[in-house]
Order: sequence, then structure tokens, then C-alpha cells
Amino acid sequence: MFYTIGEMAKLLDIEPSTLRYYDKEGLLPFVKRTKGNVRLFTETDYEWLKIIDCLKKTKMSLKDIKTFIYMAMEGDKTINERLEIFMRQKKEIESQIAELEKTLHIINFKCWYYTKAKEAGTTEVPRNMDINDIPEEFREVRNNLRRLQ
Repeated sequence: MFYTIGEMAKLLDIEPSTLRYYDKEGLLPFVKRTKGNVRLFTETDYEWLKIIDCLKKTKMSLKDIKTFIYMAMEGDKTINERLEIFMRQKKEIESQIAELEKTLHIINFKCWYYTKAKEAGTTEVPRNMDINDIPEEFREVRNNLRRLQ
């Protein structure tokens, strides 16, 4: 089954202009065209586009994504290089997740802090709480934030 650029864009929840841009940048060498130069997307193309989206979310450059695509199209002789690409991206994502977890922990602390402030009608109450009155999971965050004050 074939999909138009509009149909494929809708499946991917992106704008058709994004697919046109990818094509212009050489990321879609696998997409077939009619004699009238109309792009015809397939289910296999959808899989490729999901991988492109995944790699973009890891902040990989379009140039590097293009390199990966051409490696993949070369076949099995580039397996090692492609594995290295995904191992690097995995490390990058793990690092991003760790940073986001730290950020979420601070946000959770501030949600607790402002809930206590709202209950008391002032930020003075949570700000001046004894460390033992603060939930254990937030004590280190509070101490880290206090070092900056």
C-alpha cells in the first residue's frame, strides 16, 4: 500500500513540509516517486521515518542521520558502525535521563515546598523548617539549594 506525503505526515504527526525538508536534505533516498515526481510512501518508509524521528529526539544532527541511512542502505558491511552509532546515542539518552531525573526531583521538592507555603499562607514556614520536618527524600535537595543562598 502507498501513502501520500499528507497521509504519511498525518501518521507521523508531523507537517508535510517536514517530510519535504527531509527529502531535500537527502534523508529519504528510499522513497519511491511516480513518473510525475510524486512521493509514494510505504510501510517500510514509515519504519525508516520513525527511526529518523527517534534519532532526531536524541539530538543527532541531520548530517549524522543521513550518514546512518546511507550506511544502512549499504547493508551488512556497516553493522559495526551502525551499532556504534546506537551505542553512542544510548549513552547520550541515559545521560539526558539522569539529568532530567535530577531536575524532576528538584521540581517535586518545590511542589512540596509551595504546598506547605500555601497551607501556611507564607513561604516563611517551609523556608525555616527544621531539616527533620522536611521529608527525607527532599533534605538533600534543600541543603543543595541552601548552599547557593
